[in-house]
Amino acid sequence: MSPVRPADHGFAAGRRRKAVQFLTAAEEIMDLAEDGADIGDAYVTLCVHAGIAAADTLCAHYLGQYNSGENHNEATALLRRLQPDGLAHSADLAQLLALKTKAGYTHRPVTAQERLQAGRRARTLVDAARALPL
Repeated sequence: MSPVRPADHGFAAGRRRKAVQFLTAAEEIMDLAEDGADIGDAYVTLCVHAGIAAADTLCAHYLGQYNSGENHNEATALLRRLQPDGLAHSADLAQLLALKTKAGYTHRPVTAQERLQAGRRARTLVDAARALPL
């Protein structure tokens, strides 16, 4: 079974709502934290989820399909097909996915630089999804 599935307008709109929710939650917990390092892993994890949902939105809108497999890295290949910003979006998602394991599954905390990078990349993807006429 292929991890690529068809997607319609309703799917794209729903995934965009989730992308915005994840990013909003990430930004709000960071704003409330006394020290960003204390919630850095949760922040990055929310940024990763925001980026994945935004990538699904972009692929659904432009390609009529999205990656439904467990390997989110396959979504970067779909993003590369988008014009004109597919390569940049693919790179943003790849960088977020590279932080996913560290933030969510290891004993090592993310660094301040990784938090900054995750926020920037998630915002870029979510902003691109927000700009779509859904």
